[in-house]
Amino acid sequence: MIDLYYVEDDPDIAQTVKEYLEQRGFRVTICNTLLQAKRALQAHVPMCILLDWNMPDGHGDSLCQWIRLNRQEVPIIFLTVRGDSPDIVSGFQSGADDYVVKPFELEVLYSRIQALLRRTGSVERPYLSCGGIMIDLDRKSVSCHAEEILLSAAEYQLLLYLMQNKGKTVTREQILAQIWDVHGNYVNDNTLTVTMKRLRDKLHRPACLKTIRSMGYRMEDTI
Repeated sequence: MIDLYYVEDDPDIAQTVKEYLEQRGFRVTICNTLLQAKRALQAHVPMCILLDWNMPDGHGDSLCQWIRLNRQEVPIIFLTVRGDSPDIVSGFQSGADDYVVKPFELEVLYSRIQALLRRTGSVERPYLSCGGIMIDLDRKSVSCHAEEILLSAAEYQLLLYLMQNKGKTVTREQILAQIWDVHGNYVNDNTLTVTMKRLRDKLHRPACLKTIRSMGYRMEDTI
């Protein structure tokens, strides 16, 4: 199922688009403000974003720029009444992939989304995210609230394993076996403690990385 965020403050338009796309196999999440959209993006990167320009807490082009600054290549389509040439040019300059002017036909919007997904190859986005922390799997890079974080190989593998199991408690034994023993490197339990402390410090002590007493650790969204 293709998941999609629709950033729109008009509840009637949002609901109409949501119902139409969900009948065609999409999973649509409505964001009523730019802030809500940012929080949703920090928790999960969808396969496509529909974005209105005029929002209660700002303009959609600022969110588009924020997304691109976070190195997220998720396809973005502006869906707005602002159809003047300068607005359209500004939308594309902000990082949009397509621009649809209201009013629009739902069938046309659906076709534009499908064409964009084919063009960008958006079958599965190469990102893992949780609570503002994001791993770009293609680049093997890590950012925390748009700040790039440099990790050692062990710290990266630890964060990757936790993110791959987001929402699940993983034991210290599982982590040691997965990250170190699988490579034939025997280490003692203190190695994990030290690596975890360094990782937490570099990520500014994130609330989404939790210690489960007497068991292990769990990554979970805090929004």
